[in-house]
Amino acid sequence: MSTPWISRAQEILGGRVMEQRSLSGGCIADVRLVQIEDGRRVVAKVGGPSLDIEGAMLGHLRERSRLPVPGVLHAESDLLVMEFIEHTGGSGWGGHLAELLSGLHAVESPDGRFGFDGPTLIGPLKLENGWSGSWSDFYREKRLLVMVDEAAARGNLARGLESRLRRYGDRMERDLDHRVRASLIHGDVWGGNVLASGDRVVGLIDPSVVYADAEFELAFISLFSTGGSAFFERYGELRGIEDGFFERRVFVYQLFPLLVHVALFGGGYVGQLDSVLQRVER
Repeated sequence: MSTPWISRAQEILGGRVMEQRSLSGGCIADVRLVQIEDGRRVVAKVGGPSLDIEGAMLGHLRERSRLPVPGVLHAESDLLVMEFIEHTGGSGWGGHLAELLSGLHAVESPDGRFGFDGPTLIGPLKLENGWSGSWSDFYREKRLLVMVDEAAARGNLARGLESRLRRYGDRMERDLDHRVRASLIHGDVWGGNVLASGDRVVGLIDPSVVYADAEFELAFISLFSTGGSAFFERYGELRGIEDGFFERRVFVYQLFPLLVHVALFGGGYVGQLDSVLQRVER
C-alpha cells in the first residue's frame, strides 16, 4: 500500500495501514475504512477539495454540544481522518434522535446572531455565512437565493420557476414572523447521515452546521421523513413546536434542501420544488 494518501495517513496516525476498504456515501470525497497495525480503525475521506471545512464543522459540534459526531484526527483540504463510530444498524431510533437534536438546539450563538464563522458545506456545495441579527434576512440571502443562483447557473432551474422563487424571497419575511432563537443545528439530518445501533443513534455525520431557526432543521427532517412520526412526537414533548410550522413554515424551509437537490441532480426534484413553492405562494 503505497498510494500518497496512505503514506500521509500512516505518518499522521503513527502506524502502518494494514487494510483499507471503501465505505458508502461521501459525495465530495472517497470514503475509506482504515485498519491500523495497532488495531485502531479510522475513517479517511480522500480527495477533497473542502474536507478541512467538514473537519471544522465536526470540531465545532464536538466543542459546543454533546451530539455524537466523530472526533477529527486530521483535517486538510484533501484529507480528513476521523474516528470510526461502531454501528450495527437498526430502527425505531426516531425518539432518540429527537432527544439528541433537542439538546443540540438548546445551544445558542453567544451573541444571539444567526450564521457561522466561516464557510460551511451542504453536500459538495460551499456555503458562505457571516452573521446577521435577522434570521429572515440570513435565510433569504445566504440560503434561499444563493441556491437559486446555483441551480440556475447549472441549468437545472427553468426561468419561470427561478423568477417565482425570487419574487417569493422578496415577501418571505411575512411567513417567518415567529419567535426565533439562534440555535446550533446539524443541518443535514437524513437517514444516510444517521449511524444507529438498534433503537439508539450512535453517530451523526456530514453536517452543514449553522446557527439558525431550529425549525429549519425540523423542515429538513420532515422532507425526508427521518426518524418517522416518533421523532416529532418526542421533539414536541421536549421543546414544543410552535403553531404554524406544519401549516406553512415547513414549506418555506423545505425550499432550500429541494433547491440543493435541484442544483445537484435536477430531474424529479424540480417538480417537487414547484409543488412546495405553490404551497407558500398562496
